[in-house]
Order: sequence, then C-alpha cells, then structure tokens
Amino acid sequence: MTNPWEQRKLSELAIFNPKAELPDVFEYVDLESVVGTEMLSHRTESKRTAPSRAQRLAQTGDLFYQTVRPYQKNNYLFEKPDKHYVFSTGYAQMRPVVDGRFLLCLVQSDGFVKVVLDNCTGTSYPAINSNDLAEIEVYSPGNPQEQKQIGDFFKGIDNLITLHQRKYDRLKNVKKSMLEKMFPRDGSNVPEIRFAGFTDPWEQRKLSELIVEYKETVESDCTLPVLTSSKTEGVILQEEHFGRKQNHDITGYNILPRNYCTYRNRSDGVDFTFNINKCCDRGIISKFYPVFCGNNSDIFFISLVLNNSDEVVREIGYTCTGTGQKVLSFLDLQKMYIRVPKYDEQKMIAAYFEHLDILITLHQRKQGIISLTLP
Repeated sequence: MTNPWEQRKLSELAIFNPKAELPDVFEYVDLESVVGTEMLSHRTESKRTAPSRAQRLAQTGDLFYQTVRPYQKNNYLFEKPDKHYVFSTGYAQMRPVVDGRFLLCLVQSDGFVKVVLDNCTGTSYPAINSNDLAEIEVYSPGNPQEQKQIGDFFKGIDNLITLHQRKYDRLKNVKKSMLEKMFPRDGSNVPEIRFAGFTDPWEQRKLSELIVEYKETVESDCTLPVLTSSKTEGVILQEEHFGRKQNHDITGYNILPRNYCTYRNRSDGVDFTFNINKCCDRGIISKFYPVFCGNNSDIFFISLVLNNSDEVVREIGYTCTGTGQKVLSFLDLQKMYIRVPKYDEQKMIAAYFEHLDILITLHQRKQGIISLTLP
C-alpha cells in the first residue's frame, strides 16, 4: 500500500442518520448501554411508550457515535443480523460507505477525539451535533483493501484485549470465591474448603505472636528506590504511581526489604491495606508505613487475613484511633487477634493465592501491553 491517504469530510465516508420506520417492539440502546466498543445492555420497548430519543433504527454495519462526552469513546459498530435494535439520538448513526471496522478505528483515535472536542459545545457535558460531526475532515486511504486490512488488524487486537480481560475477570472471581471458602466464616474455626491432610481447627492468636516490626531507617543520601503502597497497585515505585519523580526529603524513611509487609498507618476511613514488597530487593518507604515480617508465620498468609477477613476488618475499625483521620499504630495492630491454622497450612494457602495473583497480574499486564503497542 503506497498511495497517499486522502482528506475527506466524514459525511463522504458514511451516510448520517438514515431515516427508517421503527418496529412496534424493539430493543432500546441508550447512552449507558455502550461502554468502550461493547454493548453491555439494552431493554425492550414498544414504539408507543418508548422515550422520544429512541429514533435510530440499526442496520447491520452501522456505526453509532456517542455525541455527548465523546472523550469517553463509547462507540459501537453494530454487526448483529437483528433488525429490531433502536439507538438513542444521543448517538450519531453512520452507515459507512467505507470499511466499517476502519471507520470505527478512525473515530476511536485520540487525534479524531481531539478535533471533535474542539467542535463541541458545553463544558460539563461537551457535545457535538450530527451536522457538525459530519463536517469534520479526516484522512482515509482510497484503497478499500487497505481500509479492510487496517480494520481487521485492530479487530484482532481488540479480540486479544477482550480475551485477556475475560480471563482476568474470571480469575478475580475465583479469588473472591476462594477467599470466602478457604477462610473460616465469623464464629467458626474451620473453613469450608481445605487442602488434603489438614483437619485441625484454626486457632485464635495474638498478632504480636505472629508478626515482628522491622526497624531500619535511612539518611538523606540513600540511593535505594523510593516505594509507595496502594490498594489497587500494591507496593510500587513511587514515580510509577505518581507518573513522575517526587522530590522531597527522605530522611527517616523506612527500609522495605523484598517479601516484607507494609501498610499506611493513617486513613480517611478504616480502609487499611496490607501489601507485600514484590517490587525490588530493598526499597525505602515513608515513615507512615510500618514495615514488618512474619514470626513463625507466613507473612503473605497474614496479609490475606488482614485484608480479607470481615471479622478482622471490623476489629481494625475498633482498634484504630482518631476522629477525622484514623490511625492504626503498629503496637495497636499487634494487640489484635486473628484466627490462623498451623504453619504448613498457612504456607499452602499463601502459595495458592500467590499463584492466583501472578495469573491475574499476567492477564492485566497483557491487556496493557497490547494497548500500549497500538499507534
């Protein structure tokens, strides 16, 4: 493919808002129904009682472009054979005269969205009308085969992203279910599911018997990587979390070795998250993050209990102090009791959930890598 692309108005690439007679009963697609390029929902309506915005009767191959808050990129290529789907007038309906998948790629591009936003009205809810959208000029290959190859290529990419998203979602559901079944429910000392060979009841133990604080701080000239810890990202390089390097005094920061646990000891609620450093061999973290390891216990197992036991989360709420910002000191944490099995069973449970976390992270990263490779 060597021919230069041609500059054309969008109205030359598609017929806008073709008129059609609505069926008596249809599936209505409103602005909340499409997320990304997927239709997540629709509802049955009758022509007589449907909302007045239900006017765009879909035909196979039509592209529906969200004209309100277009930066969300909630646009849908209708490829169903059905003839009874009706979209809201919040979408501009385009019937492509070029390859439909190529047109979807074009309207999803950041460059196109920027031009659309420049032509929008409104601030809180920027919107563009269909007539103005049709006048926007874009570049398009004149060769239909090139259009098709581009559309097919990005469809393949989308399929890969969707595949990993579904695997990620399934694994997250498996983890949620197993956390409920492999730990005793409130008032019980035996979980619903156990590994073979383990029958002893779990014991109530004071955390001071299971964890020990690791105290090593740094001077201002330390060159170890600076870390932070968050609920969604775990322990991560601070510059990755904030998107840029932070410049501040690190004197008194705590050393956080690999496989040691930490948490931010103050929170606006009681949402304290306990994370293990899998990021680097040794890093440093703010003095507001106590560092501790296991004491004849598996520290990853302990973190699972602290993060996921409803009973323990409630106890943390009773234990932390403060009226506005809540504080959970390490000494107060050590006074709490949790229910644990023997050490060997802790290790097996921890290994199982660590493996699940590795798989979850793998599919999450594959989605990100695929997305980042797009031009």
